[in-house]
Amino acid sequence: MGDDDAQSRVARLAGALYLGTIVFGLFAEIGSRGSLIVGSDAAATARAIVANEVLFRAGLVADLAMLACYVVVTTLFFDLFRRVHEGVSRMAAAFSLIGTATLAADSLLLLAPLRLLPTTPYLSALGEPQREAAALLALKVHGDGYDLSLVFFGIYCLMLGWLAWRSNFLPKVIGALMALSGACYILNSVADLAAPAFAHMLSPHLMDPTLIGEAALALWLLAFGARGSKRKTPFA
Repeated sequence: MGDDDAQSRVARLAGALYLGTIVFGLFAEIGSRGSLIVGSDAAATARAIVANEVLFRAGLVADLAMLACYVVVTTLFFDLFRRVHEGVSRMAAAFSLIGTATLAADSLLLLAPLRLLPTTPYLSALGEPQREAAALLALKVHGDGYDLSLVFFGIYCLMLGWLAWRSNFLPKVIGALMALSGACYILNSVADLAAPAFAHMLSPHLMDPTLIGEAALALWLLAFGARGSKRKTPFA
């Protein structure tokens, strides 16, 4: 009984931190950068960032908080799901950490606009339009890096979906939703990177299942913990 209680506490902590990653990620991508990047207009984007530098920096801090939370979530999920299948749980954690490291390195590109856009003596050789274009280019490449990280994260979600489906402490529908989330991440990111023309043909709602699946997993764990997590499934 004590072990079940301990696992439920781990599950609830994982659920709470997973919700944190969702909130931080949405703020960084939509509330911060999404409100400042003006399509392919480098000058307008530069003006928005300079006028709202605090908001832009807050998005960067939110990214760091999201990454920190997700490292902990990955560790907690490995401990939680290795009782279902240790090999798959270990492999899933590896993909998650690769995606997290990729996104952490990619976040360095967000510092470029903060260095390029202010009037600085050592940048006097570059005209304002050139600096604005370089800043927008850094943001666009950051978006590509984000897509790359989501390929690894999508594989992680697929594996989590399989583990959740086989577990005895999560509804199978959550496992199915997480697997669907992973498939959507992979399809969207691979299309963006490998076939941009095809990506433009995809539904704008393609990524909706990702939010539903991840939020469902986080909320269930937060509310109910991991009841019965001691029992291993067959072939684990």
